[in-house]
Amino acid sequence: MKSHGSAFMLLELVIALAIAAILTVFAVPSYRSHVARSYRLDAASALYRAAQFIEAGAPGDVGPLPAGLDQAPPFGTPVYRLQALPADETNGGYAVEARPTEPGPMRDDACGTFVLDATGLRTNRAADGTVATDPDACWNTR
Repeated sequence: MKSHGSAFMLLELVIALAIAAILTVFAVPSYRSHVARSYRLDAASALYRAAQFIEAGAPGDVGPLPAGLDQAPPFGTPVYRLQALPADETNGGYAVEARPTEPGPMRDDACGTFVLDATGLRTNRAADGTVATDPDACWNTR
């Protein structure tokens, strides 16, 4: 008669699966939150780079952004598309917006479209054009 002392018992397997399930329940939302925060940070950084590019150019000349400044992150698959907006009565000369790409991971994000204007005003617009709920939380890097 052989001894099966080195085999897993069903109870041990169930306990290991329960521990893995509990860890997954807590780890996956935290990971997704971290990824979303890093995408938002990429969008904010790209807006500041684009604003610096526009400021270095000729006054009043707000044309299309060059490759590398027209998306966030600057390399790889874009999560946000950037575009420069012309002057109006409130933006101080120009505005730059970072709009989530349609099939991208941030298309349903509560922060929506990031907007930075020449006066330094940072805002967010939801998909329907209304102001997003908490712009300070969207631009927060902590």
